[in-house]
Amino acid sequence: MPAPLFELCDVSCRYALPDGRALDAVHKVGLAVFPGETLGLSGESGCGKTTLARCLMGLYPVSSGRILYKGRDVTHPGGKDKKQLAAARQMVFQDAASSLNPRLTVRRILTEPFLVQHRCGDRKEIEEKIVCLAGQMGLEKSCLARYPHELSGGQRQRIAIARAMAMEPELLVADEPVSSLDVSIRAQIMQLFAGTRQKGMACLLIAHDLSLLGRACDRIAVMLHGRLVELAPADCLMQHAVHPYTRMLLACNPQPSPDIPLNPPGISRSAFLYENSRWEEVEKGHFVRLPADA
Repeated sequence: MPAPLFELCDVSCRYALPDGRALDAVHKVGLAVFPGETLGLSGESGCGKTTLARCLMGLYPVSSGRILYKGRDVTHPGGKDKKQLAAARQMVFQDAASSLNPRLTVRRILTEPFLVQHRCGDRKEIEEKIVCLAGQMGLEKSCLARYPHELSGGQRQRIAIARAMAMEPELLVADEPVSSLDVSIRAQIMQLFAGTRQKGMACLLIAHDLSLLGRACDRIAVMLHGRLVELAPADCLMQHAVHPYTRMLLACNPQPSPDIPLNPPGISRSAFLYENSRWEEVEKGHFVRLPADA
């Protein structure tokens, strides 16, 4: 098995609250991303997925633990290491509209990474790279002259992905890249991420939808209250989840099948599942509600 590309060793991230207390958004998480693999990260809102991703990117400070890049400690990188890591790891943020500068055209947004990292020799070469990137993302050349607010949500997401992939990073972190998009656009965006495997790029894909991660990822990690509760190959986790919380998440995904009876008349599906479920203690003093057949 190859050595990990990036590795989180007992990483914790703590937020200071106004009343003087501290909140552990991420608590002693150990996780490794291997070259060329797609790792899924799932869990409910507020469980620490985005915080963990931003710690991995170096955007949030780590309270304790270490981040390793090819076996080297990069928890607090210096100037030269920081610039090298910026090119090696790129992120697609959840809200593409807010991550794109509204005052810059798409051409300028895609040009910026090449200028910052001093890639390509002249403007002509950069322009060729940008046009090629836009084509790979399914964008017309005319989009390069537009501003982000003049584009659809799917187009803005493609631009964010193109900007992240411009530096040909070793790791691409995608935080809920399809959560706000139409179903037809979601499939197209997921095809773009599937193409990262062909380029040998590692990908950390964050999503609520476990069924989506099951189709797109090699392994899936599940978080609960800032802790990593389950990590397994995608096929194994989808078929034989061990942790009760993971089983509950899987039960929340609708399974269209003629063998599944319709819920009683006048009762919503969510209410039916809630009433026909049971509580189980995951940790001491902490309970989760599980479907009756889990």
